[in-house]
Amino acid sequence: MERKRIMVTGGAGFIGSHLVDALLEKGQTVVVYDNLSGGKKEFLSHCMDDIEFIERDLVTDDDLIGSLKDVDHVYHVAANPDVRVGADDTWVSVEQNIIATYNLLEAMRKVRPDDPPSFSFTSTSTVYGNATVLPTPEDYGPLIPISQYGASKLAAEAIISAFSDNFGIKASVFRFANVVGSRSTHGILFDFYHKLMKDPSRLEILGDGLQRKSYIHVSDCVKGVIHATDDQESPFEYYNVGTRDYVEIKQIPQIVVEAMELDNVEFVYTGGHKGAGWKGDVKFMSLAVDKIISTGWEYDLDSKQTLELAIREIISDLKEV
Repeated sequence: MERKRIMVTGGAGFIGSHLVDALLEKGQTVVVYDNLSGGKKEFLSHCMDDIEFIERDLVTDDDLIGSLKDVDHVYHVAANPDVRVGADDTWVSVEQNIIATYNLLEAMRKVRPDDPPSFSFTSTSTVYGNATVLPTPEDYGPLIPISQYGASKLAAEAIISAFSDNFGIKASVFRFANVVGSRSTHGILFDFYHKLMKDPSRLEILGDGLQRKSYIHVSDCVKGVIHATDDQESPFEYYNVGTRDYVEIKQIPQIVVEAMELDNVEFVYTGGHKGAGWKGDVKFMSLAVDKIISTGWEYDLDSKQTLELAIREIISDLKEV
């Protein structure tokens, strides 16, 4: 890999901090840009001497162009990551996912108009909505997201496509399955662990338990993103990033209970919203990953193995807090 100066927005967050680790392992110069609204400096405590850290906000930064000086590539991971928030706060995804992305792209086209930095964007499987084709390929359509989060990510994808074509920004978009692993701060494993710590005899599970979803470990995910970014030759590409399989949600409580070494736990299903967990939750999600695998990347863990490892990592993380 050619040595580059790389910016990771949201680099102090769950996925972003793992991406920073992987880039440093490859010998890259890394600039972390994060407002610490969701990220944590302790996620980078082991490598703070090896990175440049910029604590600013993409929405309000009046010198974003200055932050991008000499940057060759941007991994844009900063976002509001919690799908459920959108059911109560419809603005947060617009601000953090759409406006922040626009501001970043606008600064990128201005910093070096003849040679702008290249760009990788972490999107989501939720842009597909309740897809009728499973596993869902990148060319599936029409895309009808059912959450504010999915809608905002799809809007950001469209803006990226336009900037790529109009201003010569080489860009890639990565639509993630459910990403889990160490340093996660929300999601089903995180929630189950905290519920069982409060009441180890009873676990409330959102939905009817029949939801089917793919899970990918954060280490596999970031390796895929870096590999496909480095492999890309065309000006603009989309990639699904996930595993070929899925698990039913009703399998996950048992995985968590076994990892926590609990017995006689009552599982209580809420029924949720139309059988899904909440408004905006996609009940069935499985991604076709042939395209990214054709680049030479392959994941190490399937969905069940991913969940088993991730809950052990989460337990270890939280015990250290």
